[in-house]
Amino acid sequence: MRLATWNVNSIRARVTRTVEFCVREHIDVLAMQEIKCKTEQFPYAAFEEAGYHVAAHGLNQWNGVAIASREPLEDVEIGFPGMPGFEKGKEGPDLPQEARAIGATVDGVRVWSLYVPNGRGLDDPHYTYKLDWLEKLRQYTADTLAENPDLPLALTGDFNIAPTDADNGDPTVVEGATTHVSPPERAAFAAFESAGLTDVVRPLVPTGYTYWDYKQLRFPRNEGLRIDFILGSRAFADAVQGAEIHRNERKGEVPSDHVPVVADLDLTDAGDDDDLPMIFG
Repeated sequence: MRLATWNVNSIRARVTRTVEFCVREHIDVLAMQEIKCKTEQFPYAAFEEAGYHVAAHGLNQWNGVAIASREPLEDVEIGFPGMPGFEKGKEGPDLPQEARAIGATVDGVRVWSLYVPNGRGLDDPHYTYKLDWLEKLRQYTADTLAENPDLPLALTGDFNIAPTDADNGDPTVVEGATTHVSPPERAAFAAFESAGLTDVVRPLVPTGYTYWDYKQLRFPRNEGLRIDFILGSRAFADAVQGAEIHRNERKGEVPSDHVPVVADLDLTDAGDDDDLPMIFG
């Protein structure tokens, strides 16, 4: 299985580019974030013509997640249990949930496409929401793997966190002044290790960013962030044979500000020995 995650930053604006990437790179499963359209507005036909099944969840022109797969998508789930909601200026347990999580099973692998809240600012309610969202996701993951420790599970997507200083090349992203690099955010990311997950890409691709702002020539200067990840359970990590960050997808016409992150799996050889170290910084 060749699994990719990509914050496409509007699928309707970049559908041709996205499908062409999937076909050219022989992607079996693509997790997408920021599709920026309602579920019914997703360009299903373009993916179906290329041989993909699609499950999408979008509410408006913001956020939105989807999964495309060459094999049928089973047990599609919108949002994870306990996922908090958000509404500006309001608090409480029953706030509306945003379109930030979709899960499906493909060939026995449980895949989640996740768009973690941005946080906006260190003193913004959205920052508290982000930390709560991550903790609820960690709790759900830990519970899932406690029930089924041999489940090949992948949390993929845009986590809006640069876990270590090596993942931050943007001079405007500064600890103590901005989100994405604050100690609580980094601790929330690292906590997924205790839930049974490992970053399966970093051991194989130790350097490289996945996001460059459109402003201030960030890409030509390579002032980027590594904020897009594939986190896998033990059974998933054991199957990973290779990984890539497709930096060149940030070039050309109408690029997203993110690039695809890819992991290659051989599920027939998944064993019990842990060749991939858990690296969370």
